Amino acid sequence: MTSTQQRAALQRQIWQIANDVRGAVDGWDFKQYVLGTLFYRFISENFAGYIEGGDDSIHYAELPDSVITPEIKDDAIKTKGFFLYPSQLFSKVAASANTNDSLNTDLAAIFAAIESSANGYPSERDIKGLFADFDTTSNRLGNTVADKNSRLAAVLKGVAGLDFGDFDDSRIDLFGDAYEFLISNYAANAGKSGGEFFTPQHVSRLIAQLAMHKQTSVNKIYDPACGSGSLLLQAKKHFDAHIIEDGFFGQEINHTTYNLARMNMFLHNVNYDKFNIQLGNTLEEPHFAEDRPFDAIVSNPPYSVKWIGSDDPTLINDERFAPAGVLAPKSKADFAFVLHALNYLSSKGRAAIVCFPGIFYRGGAEQKIRQYLVDNNYVETVISLAPNLFYGTTIAVNILVLSKRKTDTNTQFIDASGLFKKETNNNILTDEHIEKIMAVFDSKADVEHFAKSVSFDAITGNDYNLSVSSYVEARDNREVVDIAQLNAELLITVAKIDKLRSEIDAIVREIEGEELEA
Repeated sequence: MTSTQQRAALQRQIWQIANDVRGAVDGWDFKQYVLGTLFYRFISENFAGYIEGGDDSIHYAELPDSVITPEIKDDAIKTKGFFLYPSQLFSKVAASANTNDSLNTDLAAIFAAIESSANGYPSERDIKGLFADFDTTSNRLGNTVADKNSRLAAVLKGVAGLDFGDFDDSRIDLFGDAYEFLISNYAANAGKSGGEFFTPQHVSRLIAQLAMHKQTSVNKIYDPACGSGSLLLQAKKHFDAHIIEDGFFGQEINHTTYNLARMNMFLHNVNYDKFNIQLGNTLEEPHFAEDRPFDAIVSNPPYSVKWIGSDDPTLINDERFAPAGVLAPKSKADFAFVLHALNYLSSKGRAAIVCFPGIFYRGGAEQKIRQYLVDNNYVETVISLAPNLFYGTTIAVNILVLSKRKTDTNTQFIDASGLFKKETNNNILTDEHIEKIMAVFDSKADVEHFAKSVSFDAITGNDYNLSVSSYVEARDNREVVDIAQLNAELLITVAKIDKLRSEIDAIVREIEGEELEA
């Protein structure tokens, strides 16, 4: 089965599950149950595979729980970070789901047991609360236990029906594709913006390539507003041949998405000791200060959100913001995220950050921050993208690439606003589009109507404006008119009209003459 066929099959199955629970569970809540069940199935299969160790004679799901010794359990938790007894595996629960009158409470007990299995182990922080958003006793599933069990069984059976073999063998990113499909179908209807929670995979690929460009290895990769972790995992997917030595780091303010990010790490076989995802406000309560610097930083922070800013007098002395001499406006935290990322960036690395376009030309504090970035030669490239690439917003965003190892003082501008493929609800970047952007990013060549490297003096002379349209001349797509040819055609048309009028006048005179004779 090709990746296109697998993706289509996944979407059909999710839509069928949605039909089975339609009218009972809000689409935005339904998303949590599908993704949580996908995760439950994955860790069950992954854990069983670990215990079996490739021995075809061992079938963990068929073993009684009583054969598990404390030593086996202890060793498994130290390695995998958690534990499941055979009776707790997804396949066992799904098989009897339709006839299990206590399905909802059984699932709740299993999820609690998985989380508590890590208590006292190094993985405790990474496992705790993973199933918090998978509330099997919620009235959102129905008012009666029977209703809850019926809908839970439908979700379990639906996910069990995904026939792609092992997760590792799948040609697609099951979790990412499922999330993307659910976001695209429910974000608008639910009145919630998916854009701040999820960066589409095609955009994630571009950002990851920009941040990792020509780095044969990085110490670690970091996303200060990591959402579901898609940007971090694109770096893993695209650079499996490279070494990300100390793993994946991210911080997320939204509790639900924080859980999804941790699930996503496990789903992509990133072991608990190779990732560190923290919950909290990155700007006010940043984690990982002791883990700095990072060789690669990727981020799609929320656009123009409010933050405490100047209301906290200590922030102007914060080492992240103090060098710029000014704080980002309280109503627009965009540059606060940029300065935070810059502070966490190593001297050899790059940061690729999705930004709202207004921050590149507005005045006031934002202009002063741009001046700081340009004067210190941190801005490598600004890329304008096409509109409607993200869920929940049609904004044509920019990507800001920061570097502390530039070899000249030029700043590159790339106008990629014309690179997109129209799909049903959103535009996408194809692999060819990404390759075209990366080729010119690498060469720093000037390409008419597409890319231009601009000198430091030109930018300072333009009041530190970093808007792509100020430096890359847009292609004039208006039709070229040949005035001489147009005038010649007009003369011919006028002559024809004059002739036609003469013929009409002659006919009118003839008619009038006949009427007089009568």
